[in-house]
Amino acid sequence: MLSNNQIIIRLLVSFGLSTLIGLNRESSKRPAGLRTHVLVGVSSTLVMLISLFMFEHFNNITNLQPDRLGAQVISGIGFLGAGTILREGNTVKGLTTAASLWAVACIGLAIGVGFYLGGILLTFLVLITLVTYSRVGKKIKRKNNKCSINILTINKPGQLGEICKIIGDCDASIIGIDIESREDELVNVDIDISFTEKETKCKILNQLTDIEDILEISQRI
Repeated sequence: MLSNNQIIIRLLVSFGLSTLIGLNRESSKRPAGLRTHVLVGVSSTLVMLISLFMFEHFNNITNLQPDRLGAQVISGIGFLGAGTILREGNTVKGLTTAASLWAVACIGLAIGVGFYLGGILLTFLVLITLVTYSRVGKKIKRKNNKCSINILTINKPGQLGEICKIIGDCDASIIGIDIESREDELVNVDIDISFTEKETKCKILNQLTDIEDILEISQRI
């Protein structure tokens, strides 16, 4: 049977480990910050302690499985994670925070059952992932810049080919294109491009303005 000291130690260890991950999310101004992570971690630990408590007290009366409550935490944490995921235009934010909440729940369960090595090791692996890989991800994004260019032009033969030629000559790649014809002999061309150098976007926009019969050019990141 678990002693009072064991219960207190496990809850405090879970509190400390959850705080480490929560501080990282709080500093990044994520939807789920310090308080959310600590509450999830400590509560998950308590769930496992409850499971062990029930197993020890009712083992001789009924066939209990101490892992069943923990399994419900793993599946039930999804509603919190879903609340941190936000969609802004074509991008989705909050997936990492949702994953960190799930990881904190796993850490809480590990500490609750007394698996200190796994819980502590996972905490540091999560922190390394959040801190180090975040910097790596930013570098990758800088190397793979993307934007969408919307062009309003007169609908005439060869116009689209000339537009695509300029994009190719500027060492950019076309990853998507959408063409919408209008009744006034105009056409909207929406082109998604990717490029490695930041100066490429300005170069493309400047050269597109020199094409005859292009009436309007706009772009979004």
